[in-house]
Parts: sequence; structure tokens; C-alpha cells
Amino acid sequence: MAVDMRGRHLVSLHDFTAEEVRQVLATGHLMKLRWKAGETYAPLRGKTLGMIFQKSSTRTRISFEVGMFQLGGHALFLSANDLQLKRGETIADTARVLSRYVQGIMIRAYDHQDVVDLATHSSVPVINGLSDHLHPCQALADLMTLEEKFGRLAGLQLVYVGDGNNVAHSLLYGCAKTGVNIAVASPPGYTPDPGVVERARADAEATGAKIEVVTDPREVLPRAHAIYTDVWVSMGQDAERERRLRDLQPYQVNAALMAGARPDAIFLHCLPAHRGEEVTDDVIDSKRSAVLDEAENRLHVQKAVLALVM
Repeated sequence: MAVDMRGRHLVSLHDFTAEEVRQVLATGHLMKLRWKAGETYAPLRGKTLGMIFQKSSTRTRISFEVGMFQLGGHALFLSANDLQLKRGETIADTARVLSRYVQGIMIRAYDHQDVVDLATHSSVPVINGLSDHLHPCQALADLMTLEEKFGRLAGLQLVYVGDGNNVAHSLLYGCAKTGVNIAVASPPGYTPDPGVVERARADAEATGAKIEVVTDPREVLPRAHAIYTDVWVSMGQDAERERRLRDLQPYQVNAALMAGARPDAIFLHCLPAHRGEEVTDDVIDSKRSAVLDEAENRLHVQKAVLALVM
């Protein structure tokens, strides 16, 4: 390893150096090659990952649980109902207690501050499996997928279309760290956090990545190597559903929008997809869609994170 990452938290990709992000991606590719070749690699034998789930999950739970098994370790699923958090135990006390039992903690939370507080008080690595502000593991899987498809990252153009949410935030950081140009196309009121954009632009100074926030995706589509979107109504936003569907409808990724991108452009989505809303069937089921590769790469890139920090 070029950089010793043992003991590091993964709360935000902004906290990682460009070299550390590259090391995670390189390790993820190696993990995938080893697994496909049938090799056994178990550096986490005897170690346990505590997995806190305040939000339900398909990909996050399965990929982390399977990943720990493949690395020789054990994953312990802890739903909100399994912990004393709902009965008033603080995040700080939970972090201190779990640190005595497990060698790493993954949390999928509503409030990003819960992830920050957990990392602040934990003496073992804490991995952000998703919060309302960031989704770093997803962005790492997206970057790994882009690198597989195009053989490089620096100089590629990613266009994110729709709600400038937690996924968009982590993509801004991840692209800035790896030299990928990113444009987020969102309607007014749905643009990414200005602080995230500012920090991503600061990160991009070292890599030359171009960070753009636009309202019309057609401004940047002709340059796009990848078109990315996410659901318009996330968990906890049901009261805003009708307004969000109305405001974001012009940002649907459909065949007409994809036709404006480069001929070799791929489609990306973190899943689950709400078909007929943010994306149409003829796009997500097309040969240009790489969503299943992304989903698979969650497993391998998270194995890389686990092996590097635990």
C-alpha cells in the first residue's frame, strides 16, 4: 500500500486525499479480479463490523455483509430497533460501547450529524453507508465503474441530472479528487449545497477537474461520457412528493436526453430506480446502462475500504 489508511474514518470523500481515493479504487479493482479468479483473500479473519441501520437498505446491507464474509470477517446487523438509541442513549455512548466490541462500524443514517458524532467518539473506523448529506461508498463504486468502462478517470465528463442530493454531493467530491469533470444540472431549489460545491472546487484545483452547476443539462450533454440520475423523492420526503415530481419532470433521463450525449456515453443510477419518474425503461434497460455494474462494484470497492481501514 502506498498510504497506510488503517484506523481512518470514511465520513466524506472530501476528507480523503486524492492519493487515498486512488488507492481505494485500485484496491477495489484488485479485489474484484481476485474474486472473479476464485482466489480467497481473508485479511479480516476474526474481525467484526457493526452495521447500524436507521434507514432500510438492499444494496448497502447485502454488499457490506457479503463483503465482510468474503474478507474472512463477520458483519453484525443492528437495526434502530436493536439498539438503545430510540430509548435515549446518545450516539457518543453508542460509539464508545461498540468500539469495545467491534473493529469497525458502518452506519446508514438519516441525519449526517449522527455519522459525524459516531466518528468523533469511536475509537474504531466509522464508514458512512449513507446520510441525508453524503453517500461516499456509492460515489466510489461509480468512479470504479467509470474507470472500468473507459480505462481512465481524468478528463472524463459526468453529467448528473436531477435533485442535487447526497449522491450528487459525494460525486462532486469524488470527481474533484480524481480529475473527472462533473456538471450537476438541477432546477432552482434543487441545486447541490453551495458549501459542497465550494469545497469540491477547492479539491479540483489539484486535479484540474471542472466543477459546474447548471440548470439546463443540454449545456453540457454533448461532452458527457456518463449521464447520472437518482430518485426524486428519497426516504423521509414523502410529504414533498407531488411538488418534487412536478418540478423535476423536465429532468427525466429518457431516450431523447441520452441522444444528446456522446455516442459512447453510459447511464448510471445508484438504485433503487423509480422507473417512469427520473428514468425511463428504455434507458435503464438499454445496452448503455451500467447500473448493475455499479451495484456489483459497491461490493468490491467497499471490501477495499474495509480491508484498508480495519
